[in-house]
Amino acid sequence: MLDNIFVERLWWTVNHEEVYLKEYRTPLEARINLGTFFWHYKNKRPHQSMDDRTPCEVYNFQGAEVHVST
Repeated sequence: MLDNIFVERLWWTVNHEEVYLKEYRTPLEARINLGTFFWHYKNKRPHQSMDDRTPCEVYNFQGAEVHVST
């Protein structure tokens, strides 16, 4: 049940900070923009619930950046 709370919050954030603010013209444009959003969300954006660290810092990816292929 707790997992569902985190997933719901993630999708709220994706929708309100990315999807609702843009009009994607093609599926490829949506994929690129969402990939960029998720990269920033995981690698650069501090999360209050993680003591203002990024998910990559918390899960010890040692600075590895995850890239989305298009």
